[in-house]
Amino acid sequence: MTEEELKTVADDADMIVQGYAFTRKGDYIAVLNLYKPNRAMLLSKDGKMLESSMDVIEQALVEKIWAEDSEFMEVASA
Repeated sequence: MTEEELKTVADDADMIVQGYAFTRKGDYIAVLNLYKPNRAMLLSKDGKMLESSMDVIEQALVEKIWAEDSEFMEVASA
């Protein structure tokens, strides 16, 4: 992934925590490690892992981040 592609992912992310970009993609959340872009994960809206190229330790970290910070991705109601 090029620098420009990483910048686009970061700019489009709904939330970035500890170097992980969380982006809404329809019915799931795409998570990309911005420092190691070959490591990614798909989460369901309720935080269940659907797919991942991360090792189990990194998966646990991302799931913990999601559990603690997912409220910040909520859309504010008008």
